[in-house]
Amino acid sequence: MFGAQVRAHRQRLGMSQEELAVRTGVSVRGIRNLEAGRTGRPRPGTVRLLADAFELEGAERDRFCRSALEDAEVAVRRRPVPAQLPGDVPGFVGRADQLSRLTKLLDGGDRPATVVISAIAGTAGVGKTALAVHWAHQSVDQFPDGQLYVNLRGFDPAGTAAKPTDVVRSFLDALNVPAQRVPEGLDARAALYRSLLADRRMLVLLDNARDADQVRPLLPGTASCLVLVTSRNRLTGLVASAGALPLPLDVLSPDEAHDLLAQRLGMVRTAAEPGAVEEIVERCARLPLALAIVAARAAAEPQQPLATLAADLQDRLDSLATGDPGTDVRSVFSWSYRQLSEPAARLFRLLGVHPGPDLSASAAASLAGTAPGQARPLLTELIQAHLVTEPVPGRYALHDLLRAYAGELAAAVDAQDDRRAAIHRLLDHYLRSAHRADAAARDPDRDPIELVPPLAGISVEAFESADAAMEWFAAEHQVLMAAVRLAVDAGLDRHAWQLVWSMARFIDRRDFRDAVTLHRIALEAARRLDDRAVRGYSHRMLGKAYGLVGEHDEARVQLEHALEMYRQLGDDTNQAHAHLTLGIALDRQGRYRDALHQTEQALARFQTSGQQVWQANALNAVGWGHARLGDYETALQHCLRALALHQELGYRRGEASARDSLGVAYHHLGRYADAIAAYRQALALFRDMGIRYDEADVLAHLGDTYQASGDTEAARDQWRAALAILTNLDHPDAEQVQARLRHTP
Repeated sequence: MFGAQVRAHRQRLGMSQEELAVRTGVSVRGIRNLEAGRTGRPRPGTVRLLADAFELEGAERDRFCRSALEDAEVAVRRRPVPAQLPGDVPGFVGRADQLSRLTKLLDGGDRPATVVISAIAGTAGVGKTALAVHWAHQSVDQFPDGQLYVNLRGFDPAGTAAKPTDVVRSFLDALNVPAQRVPEGLDARAALYRSLLADRRMLVLLDNARDADQVRPLLPGTASCLVLVTSRNRLTGLVASAGALPLPLDVLSPDEAHDLLAQRLGMVRTAAEPGAVEEIVERCARLPLALAIVAARAAAEPQQPLATLAADLQDRLDSLATGDPGTDVRSVFSWSYRQLSEPAARLFRLLGVHPGPDLSASAAASLAGTAPGQARPLLTELIQAHLVTEPVPGRYALHDLLRAYAGELAAAVDAQDDRRAAIHRLLDHYLRSAHRADAAARDPDRDPIELVPPLAGISVEAFESADAAMEWFAAEHQVLMAAVRLAVDAGLDRHAWQLVWSMARFIDRRDFRDAVTLHRIALEAARRLDDRAVRGYSHRMLGKAYGLVGEHDEARVQLEHALEMYRQLGDDTNQAHAHLTLGIALDRQGRYRDALHQTEQALARFQTSGQQVWQANALNAVGWGHARLGDYETALQHCLRALALHQELGYRRGEASARDSLGVAYHHLGRYADAIAAYRQALALFRDMGIRYDEADVLAHLGDTYQASGDTEAARDQWRAALAILTNLDHPDAEQVQARLRHTP
């Protein structure tokens, strides 16, 4: 017997168990178990360490090592090796990172290791069990003493979660414990279970756990076993108390989703309809369960085009119904929903009316009509249930299928007036937060508007600086775009145009095509409101946006509509704004004299109204017009006056524009050094403000001046930098800069 040999060699050398433990690195308890014959299968590395400690060589060392192997074989023949894993998932694809992380749990060589529990958590239908079972089958040879498996039914539709005492009893049965030896009570059964696993190398897969309390009694007490736990909850308590390694699971990546369909349907079929495959992936929200359902339907009807299946998915949840509670997407989601507290369930339902893609705690609080401090614990509960994710700190999201499910629940459970009030509060939150951000980020060049009165129970974001405001706009960009459409759909037209008004400055800096979309929506809202002042504003801003994307004819039409509206209202100040914007549009069409005429009218009206910021803007525009017509001295005079006034008022954007215009005048007067200095100052200001298009415009002008001064290489550097920005903005001016580079050797 190997244990007896260990004891005999130790005593021969006069070593205590403690001394042998120090010499080998094996614990005293491990030495004690070896000598008592309780280990069953000593690890090869442990046997080598013992042979080295006993200074065994040659044939004697071989006999010692062989006896350990023979004892292990006898022990294996004496005890059962359960193999309870469900069948592997056919056609499993993706999850390479998660599989790799699980495999690394085994990379301990022969060193003793603490128990590692991998809690694989994720939303319903995301493939937690599939991942765990697939990895377990790949790694089965690492667990020669067997694999135990149980479905804990933590989210069973019948509400009957498995009891730990019953699960332990089933494990004891699998380990061949006679019925008469199974004790009563959970504690006694768990103690026997841990004793039986103490010297075994086994995998225990605890599937679909409800919470940490359901799992704890099922954990072995030995370092030789590995436990995998899957759950829709995060099991934070298990991570904290048992040292579990959390392995969260999200929906598939786009490539993995495509691979899943190709694996199930064949490469030929998916390659023949790439557009339909893309639509299926998008409508299934890359959720493995949904994709598997669609793939099963497609496989059952091989002659049906995938495009037909994709079209059927427009009614997403109905299209994914299977009649089987275990695989029907709506039914599977319901298992998690039913575990929620009522406040969390209400918030989840209301999230179905949010347009997405994500939201802040403050927005969620406004949706529910509660304070952010009360909303955060509810969001945490939804995260724990994997009905909501937190992709970045402070931002909460749910995938499209869950949003559709939440929306269905809201329509079925919550009164229409309650849903409408939630939408109203949500839009109040975004409108007032955007208005406050615009106020924090803007220079003094906009007339105020009176916002729609808010409902009670909303939260509004606060901004300590202009940078913080612009960061908020960037984080909320897609949400705000969707919120404008939501306002229109809800018949809240005043919210819609005021939200566009509050976003205008940020959108002008970020994406001109988005500006066109938003101002068109605002114009339609203004028409429904029959508000001529709002219509005039929306025509003017839409005209400006059209001009920025190069649609100059449409820009002129919109601006002429704006002028007519303002004439009817007798609004001289806004007529001046319209004249100024129309002048810019005409300039872009090459109609320089007409453009100058418009900007001169704007200047005269601004001088009458006393609006100094806009006087300075108009002065600069008039100076630019003279430069376009070749009168550079007159241009210089106007632009210098504009610069001085902007500096006096502290209007940095106006100062930057004036310096750019001065650079053009200096350039054509042959004062290249002055032009370069003016451009450099303008460039620094535009960069600091994050106004990318104007930065690119100045870079192009700077390149022209370098070329005129004979520094072709410097010119090409500036043009390349301008081209990179314009290409990123998808702006038509990129073609002009590309032409400069192409024609300059």
